[in-house]
Amino acid sequence: MAALSKAHVELSDGINETIKLTESHPSWYSPQTGIYSSKYPSINLPSQPLLDVVSFIFSHKHNGLHALVDSASGLSVPYSKLLPLVKSMAAGLHHLGVKQGDVILILLPNSVCFPVVFLGALSLGAVVTTMNPLSSLLEIKRQFLDCNASLVFAAIGKVDELVNALGGCHVVGVPEALDVNSLSSNDSVFHNLISSDPAMAPRPRIVQQDTAAILYSSGTTGRSKGVMLSHGNFIAMIELFVRFEASLYDYPSSENVYLAVIPMFHVYGLSLFVLGLLSLGGTIVTMKRFNAIEMARSIEKYGVTHLHSVPPILVALTKKAKKGCASSFRSLKQVCCGAAPLSEKSITELVESLPYVDFIQGYGMTESTAVATRGYNTIGAHRYSSAGLLSPNVEAKVVDWVKGAHLPPGSVGELWLRSPGNMKGYLNNIEATMVALDKDGWLHTGDIVYFDQEGYLYVIDRLKEVIKYKGFQIAPADLEAVLMTHHEILDAAVTG
Repeated sequence: MAALSKAHVELSDGINETIKLTESHPSWYSPQTGIYSSKYPSINLPSQPLLDVVSFIFSHKHNGLHALVDSASGLSVPYSKLLPLVKSMAAGLHHLGVKQGDVILILLPNSVCFPVVFLGALSLGAVVTTMNPLSSLLEIKRQFLDCNASLVFAAIGKVDELVNALGGCHVVGVPEALDVNSLSSNDSVFHNLISSDPAMAPRPRIVQQDTAAILYSSGTTGRSKGVMLSHGNFIAMIELFVRFEASLYDYPSSENVYLAVIPMFHVYGLSLFVLGLLSLGGTIVTMKRFNAIEMARSIEKYGVTHLHSVPPILVALTKKAKKGCASSFRSLKQVCCGAAPLSEKSITELVESLPYVDFIQGYGMTESTAVATRGYNTIGAHRYSSAGLLSPNVEAKVVDWVKGAHLPPGSVGELWLRSPGNMKGYLNNIEATMVALDKDGWLHTGDIVYFDQEGYLYVIDRLKEVIKYKGFQIAPADLEAVLMTHHEILDAAVTG
């Protein structure tokens, strides 16, 4: 989740150029070590080894009523039934033969069923890998084999095609919406799973370091790699990103309504709509796919207060507001943008069109479990183009990518991160892991940044070869491989 601001910095000869520095360094930066520390107080994370993220989420009490709402049908899952559904899913998966450590592929668009499947699998001790449901069969097969998945959840219309492509693997068809009041009237495999006796859900021994999910990312360079995230990584993300951010505002989180339009299979949507926000009691309204007209309708119909977006969604929101829909957006309190660069022009137009909305940006990676920086505006300071301040418990370095020297505030360099959100490593790829995570625990992000004198992060460029398209990461090597399949192409080179 990156904010882009080329207006603040000019690069000279492709190497670092120091902007304006004060003679003394701020307290949150150490010139001896080059470490930037969070300006926020540290948060004590759970220290007990035996703890899974599902138990952690449901250990938090709140006054929330509706957990998940399908935007198209209005069908909802109340909080009173969410945990029983998750336990039923776990019991059903156990009866199906899924055991601790097995990998389950979720190949679904946003839906109220997505979190139920994800959390049910994790509570069983299984590992979940997610994927864009619009991926090609070749891409699906590659990831399926790479992480050794044994079960797939997909849209009902995709079941037969996937069974054939994946060599007869068990594929469970998932409905678009879920009516929790008529589960017994449906005899599908999926409904049998979530109709299982929740008391029969096993209680495996899960430790925080156990892998919970494998999310695929191109990282700094190369083809997509499986990012192994632990239960502890997700617990840290919930505390340091979602719950901490909520604590900065004076309105009750249980009254917030979030529109889930960014994909749940992406770390950005997953961290919010499948995990973190469920610990706060807010209502999550799910949209199967992005549509500007439906987005505007849902905001007005459900009284959406918070919209997390990527640049194309934000631009569409601004256009709707300019065309006279601004009155339909009166319920909005905050709009956040991440996952890809956002232009100054887009920021200005949004703020002018919806002046009463609090706009922020954030930065994070799949490899950091979305933990890094978050924007925060005060009455006296609105840094709309910044990616925000370091979250609690997060450290950073800005490093000259040619000389390797650490750099002070106001200087341009590669961002390194160290936090409890940093991944365990890449699946079956020790070499790539050693490149991304050094021996001291620093995650080399490949993003070119600087911190201003107040500690706000600005992302200005990328060292990565990876191409960003609408928030998704595309490795040039993958595009080259596709191009090479054409019978008239002898060789190919792709650059971002």
